[in-house]
Amino acid sequence: MVGLVVVSHSAKAAEGICDVAAEMGSAEAEIVAAGGDEDGSIGTSAPRIQDAIEQARDDDGVVVLVDLGSAVMNTELAIEMLEAEDDDVRIADAPILEGTLNAAVNAAGSKATLESVVEAAEDAREYRKLN
Repeated sequence: MVGLVVVSHSAKAAEGICDVAAEMGSAEAEIVAAGGDEDGSIGTSAPRIQDAIEQARDDDGVVVLVDLGSAVMNTELAIEMLEAEDDDVRIADAPILEGTLNAAVNAAGSKATLESVVEAAEDAREYRKLN
């Protein structure tokens, strides 16, 4: 199953997004929060993200969802720091909450692939809340 990592500048936000995605999307998907920096304050941490990727990772890969620009930078650094090949880790260009929810639903499916989970997450960019 494709694992998911949620990277937010806030540990509480990352955990909350994981909770929503597990409850409304699929509790079967492996969804790991990587929020805040090493001392618990606002920010992101490449080692914390690396640990989350390793926790969520299995044979099908990992999709990482991020909130702000420096989260992307630290996620890219975390991917570079991985011991094994990094070709099974992708960053989705998606809204973090809606993208994580879509990704969780797709990842729990028996035919999910790394590409299908990224696509499901990125499809959330098109959602409108108001007409």
